[in-house]
Amino acid sequence: MSREALLEEIEAGQLKQDIPHFNVGDTIKVHIRIIEGEKERIQVFTGTVISRKGSDLSETFSMYRIAYGTRMERVFSLHSPRISKIEVVRSGKVRRAKLYYLRGTAGKAAKVKEKVGIKKTKLTALIHEESSSEPVAEAPTAEEAKMEEAPKTDEKKAEKSKTKKKPAEEQKKRENETPNSE
Repeated sequence: MSREALLEEIEAGQLKQDIPHFNVGDTIKVHIRIIEGEKERIQVFTGTVISRKGSDLSETFSMYRIAYGTRMERVFSLHSPRISKIEVVRSGKVRRAKLYYLRGTAGKAAKVKEKVGIKKTKLTALIHEESSSEPVAEAPTAEEAKMEEAPKTDEKKAEKSKTKKKPAEEQKKRENETPNSE
């Protein structure tokens, strides 16, 4: 076995499989394992992804956030054992591969617009559910559709005519119902 093949095999064992798909501009939460003495805790770092670099085991991504008036930028190794979980909060709509211009901005200028639409994971889940469900009945022909619609409109007209009463008839009924005090 060559040296390169051996390195690739070792690296393949270190790669994480549960990483969600995210791009530059997305707001994500990174759950980091922090070891203090003998204790271990998880700290969440939420921010905007401003760059992704590298490939395979050496892939990194940079995140930027402003919290309590302090600007923070942090670089994470994507396949690091210190990262316990990555969650995508929202997808950003950007036209650049690197968002380094966010470093000098504050307030509204530091925000990235959100992508509008259904997320791909939700869309694939919906498609999978529809395909696994029972087969859909064939659509009715045009004649059958007309036959079904006709009685519905007749029923609606009948209900309207029942609810509408002529004002003269209503007045006569009221006169008959009122007791005479003679």
